[in-house]
Amino acid sequence: MPLYAGVMSGTSLDGIDLVLVEQTTEPRLLETHYLPMPEPLRQSLLALCSSGPDEIVRSALAEQHWVRLAAQGIQELLEKAQRPASSIRAIGSHGQTIRHMPQEGFSVQIGNPALLAELTGISVVADFRRRDLAAGGEGAPLVPAFHEALFAHPSRVRALLNIGGFSNVSLLTPQQAVQGFDCGPGNVLMDLWICHQKGLSYDAHGAWAATGRVRPELLTQLLSDDFFAATGPKSTGRERFNLTWLKDHLAVLPHSLPAEDVQATLLELTARSISDALTRTQPQAEDIFVCGGGAHNTKLLERLQQLLAPSTLQTTAALGVDPDWMEAMAFAWLAHCCLEGIPANRPSVTGALGLRILGAIYPA
Repeated sequence: MPLYAGVMSGTSLDGIDLVLVEQTTEPRLLETHYLPMPEPLRQSLLALCSSGPDEIVRSALAEQHWVRLAAQGIQELLEKAQRPASSIRAIGSHGQTIRHMPQEGFSVQIGNPALLAELTGISVVADFRRRDLAAGGEGAPLVPAFHEALFAHPSRVRALLNIGGFSNVSLLTPQQAVQGFDCGPGNVLMDLWICHQKGLSYDAHGAWAATGRVRPELLTQLLSDDFFAATGPKSTGRERFNLTWLKDHLAVLPHSLPAEDVQATLLELTARSISDALTRTQPQAEDIFVCGGGAHNTKLLERLQQLLAPSTLQTTAALGVDPDWMEAMAFAWLAHCCLEGIPANRPSVTGALGLRILGAIYPA
């Protein structure tokens, strides 16, 4: 059976997830590996998410650094799995998103797949978003097709909820086309705020948020952004939801708020934007399965369960897939689809004009 490696580096910018997958009738996870993002590279990538001087050179240099880190990760993954590079049919590499502006017709992921193929000796499939964008789609989210292939149930109505830097849902209804869209910020604003206030990269288990209280006046301000009221297809990123966006909303309040109350309100924003989206689009969902880094935020999951009752909320571990590796597996699967000529976008999700084969192939 063919083997694929999947490489995913998300909007949280915390590191690179790598998986080894055997593609049978369903993808089977064989091995995993994680490389934390070096802080200088993280800062370089974060700076590229907004306009600045000398962007082309800075992007090219950061891209080379990212690719060498990814190639190191592939080597270490294969060593753990005791597999030679020659046994891998292809690497599915998402690359690192530095700008996502579908309203302008583009989304930029750096990751120099030619260099990755050269360094690893393995064929690389990359650049998955631009064909969907060329067909009039958002180019995101791309994981609903994978969720559909893996988790659609013949009789149960399910929702797959991915909470990374941003949150997105895949709506799986029997006998219907999969639906999906971005809900809004996942961890990104909470991470930015705790870094700004405490110098920490994330709020472990939502512990700091739990010390504060939700401020309705701030929550109302945040939810007034018209992204939340828009219907899908829709996608978003750091271009819209960032620390400046948060500070602008804080500035219009008549008084300052304790930092922990802001964090509690940001957690509520994530929970409300998700629950409002699911209640509006799939109120009959029986099962909701969570993946991504947000699956470890126990305070967030507790609040989501309250808001989404009587639906059952659990992580994708209940389906046999570790929630930390779902997206990397998806890009291994997308590489398989590209090489086999299988369309992997879903017009019902992205708004593209039709089904398209995604990805560009860089032979070893």
